Amino acid sequence: MRTSLRSVRGARSALALLAAGALALSAAGCGDGGDDGGPPGGGKGGSDTIRQTVRLPKLDGQKLKVTAVWTGAEQKGFTKVLEEFSRRTGAEVAYVPSGDDMSAFVGSKIAGGDPPDVAMLQQPGALREFAQKGWLKPLGTEAAAELDKNFTKGWQDLGSYEGKRYGVYFKVSNKSLVWYNTGVFEGAGAKEPKTWPEFLSTAQLITDYGIPAVSVGGADGWTLTDWFENVYLSQAGPEKYDQLAQHRIPWTDPSVKDALTALGRLFGGKGLLADGNGGALQTQFPTSVTQTFTGGEEPKAAMVFEGDFAAANVIGAGARIGKEAKVFPFPAVGAKAPVVTGGDVGVALKDGPAAQALLAFLASPDAARVWAGQGGFLSANKNLDLAAYPDEVLRSIAGAVVAAGDGFRFDMSDLAPASFGGKPGQGEWKHLQDFLKNPGDVAGTQQKLESDAAKAFKS
Repeated sequence: MRTSLRSVRGARSALALLAAGALALSAAGCGDGGDDGGPPGGGKGGSDTIRQTVRLPKLDGQKLKVTAVWTGAEQKGFTKVLEEFSRRTGAEVAYVPSGDDMSAFVGSKIAGGDPPDVAMLQQPGALREFAQKGWLKPLGTEAAAELDKNFTKGWQDLGSYEGKRYGVYFKVSNKSLVWYNTGVFEGAGAKEPKTWPEFLSTAQLITDYGIPAVSVGGADGWTLTDWFENVYLSQAGPEKYDQLAQHRIPWTDPSVKDALTALGRLFGGKGLLADGNGGALQTQFPTSVTQTFTGGEEPKAAMVFEGDFAAANVIGAGARIGKEAKVFPFPAVGAKAPVVTGGDVGVALKDGPAAQALLAFLASPDAARVWAGQGGFLSANKNLDLAAYPDEVLRSIAGAVVAAGDGFRFDMSDLAPASFGGKPGQGEWKHLQDFLKNPGDVAGTQQKLESDAAKAFKS
């Protein structure tokens, strides 16, 4: 899912609400240590001391410009990270929002001779594009060492291009979650399913109880790509997922048929979807969440699938997470449950010790701990203590990302050319919407997907 481009200002407002305190999250103060950026000590920074695991240079008098798409509460969360970096190093850091079109923003700044020192990019494709154009500076020794220490090879590779490491994935999302209305589950006698057959059985049990089982935001085509990616990753496995993501196998491959057939058992089930298939196609993502948690004893659905960013829509509906609303991992369709992710990667656009020091800081548990305590943030840093998160729900969601090791996969549609994976009314979005309308047309859907994929990847 392209969280910055696909309205997901819904996604961003979701995390904003989390960080703003809708989950009664307490903000963690900036940590402290010696003035030399060395071992823990002192106590002049914030209300809580953050243990220092990374040594940073003294950068007094140096200025650093950082850009990201984040605004609102996300900007506030990241600003606290930058303030901690500034406190430890003495560097003067300025944050500049880029707007949603990061490529255009950075391109204009480079053309004008004044690029930011560090940018936080949203798609692997943007990192590849910038690297191809020669805009990026490889990670320095210290940043690379922090990356080696704190991140699995999968995350390191995702921030690399042609064998060189350029990026640090600082903020991630877990997009393999199903949120559910606890009142409906209790009334129907349903339990959290762990496998796809159990999920379908649970959906039927709830529908028989009198509430449609699943709310689908089919008006936003990206939600349907997320459904497909989770089913496909679990059923076909990581190797096939990589091959399909790079179009090294066609969309007419039998593995795609199997995934669409499995998904079709839900989309084609009688009465399983809120407002039926036609209604699902008219339902936008925020509504798909809120209608699951409003209506008292008769909500429009019992479950809704999407990432951790759905939390704010849940809260906006008046449900308390952990009470009226709970969450379980996307069920295993194959041997293992899937973990599909998105994320923001920090890259250096200028040479210099300040930019490299910031990337080293972002690769450390220290930086992640600053934001984690505020909520609205997940990290793939395997050495970040999960206790840094302010509640058990966030701990479990973040823990699933870390526990996946190298078994996670990044959002497939974000890895594809935008003309195929990220445009309303065309490519994956359009053909999966057509599939939602007619779940029996597996072969026809495959053919249309392959036709558009072939054109997009050739271009």
